Amino acid sequence: MSTCAIEYVLRYENGSVHRKSDELAEEEPLEIRVRGRAISVTMRTSGHDRELAAGFLLSERVINGAGDILDIRHCDGNEYDNVMNVQLAPDVALDWKSLTRHVFASSSCGLCGITSVEAVSKGFVSIVDESLKIGIAVLSALPQAMRHAQETFDRTGGLHAAAIFDADGKMVVLREDVGRHNAVDKVLGYALLNNLLPLKKHILLLSGRCSFEIMQKALAGGLPVVAAVSAPSSLAVSFAAESGQTLIGFLRGDRMNVYAGFDRVRFE
Repeated sequence: MSTCAIEYVLRYENGSVHRKSDELAEEEPLEIRVRGRAISVTMRTSGHDRELAAGFLLSERVINGAGDILDIRHCDGNEYDNVMNVQLAPDVALDWKSLTRHVFASSSCGLCGITSVEAVSKGFVSIVDESLKIGIAVLSALPQAMRHAQETFDRTGGLHAAAIFDADGKMVVLREDVGRHNAVDKVLGYALLNNLLPLKKHILLLSGRCSFEIMQKALAGGLPVVAAVSAPSSLAVSFAAESGQTLIGFLRGDRMNVYAGFDRVRFE
């Protein structure tokens, strides 16, 4: 499935104007249904929709593992369809009132419709590994490894990326999307559908900034370390400190800021 759209633009460069084709990151709505009932519409880059839906349900605490999902598919059986239905096991209880706060969520906002921080953080229990240690050399190499794997970004320049690495710096999965939160949900969904949860010995790397909502999603996956190429928000740092996670920002080559969970980073 293509994740790019072709448009023709007028390019001004060095005093001249010419017409050329340009590739844009695709953005389309995806409606996520549970048991046939719509619970979320998010703007996303199509592709890996099963992972996106599964990761969303995991980070919303609707499911705890792959065993809670009986079936997950596009409603008309076509991968180009923009409606995904998730059939859950009969014993999975649903709080419909809580779920429908996500009737619309933009690709950039993971908190749309949530009225308080307490409502988001409630129910999360830290399960991150306290013994994990990551060396500076491993961390420093992650951004370049992620950048080399961003195939669609090379064509459009308009996508966020999220990647999961193991403690030795080996990439497990990378996903791109117009939304930062969608990219994270996709990698979490991949881990869930491949029975890799909890990710207690892994690192989540973000191509941009890190927000409170992304820390929340990482905790849902059991991730002890979150690193970002750009800055974290103040609430992300507070959340990391309270949950026992390590949060790293401005990870660029041999430079980085460690905001929380200092003991997991080996500086020697």
